[in-house]
Amino acid sequence: MNDEDFQKLLLSVKQMGTIMRGGKLAHRRTTLTDLNVKGLRERTGLTQSDFSQMIGVSIRTLQNWEQGRREPEGPAKALLRVVERNPQAVLSALHA
Repeated sequence: MNDEDFQKLLLSVKQMGTIMRGGKLAHRRTTLTDLNVKGLRERTGLTQSDFSQMIGVSIRTLQNWEQGRREPEGPAKALLRVVERNPQAVLSALHA
């Protein structure tokens, strides 16, 4: 890492400290909402077995998501966001 990059990184860390102490508001904030996996699945009209097969996860994983014991991560979460916005597109693309 060159000196210029290090100085930028150091400045970012100092800004983070100021924000965390409440001295300044962050310019960008990301707010994630919880997915209602059961509600999404029910909107598709599929059983747990069919829905889990369609999105490529085990039925146990789907049940854990639906019961709030676990949360989807990574590509699964992204796919569920697509289901949330356009369930018919996902059904037509993935339902065999």
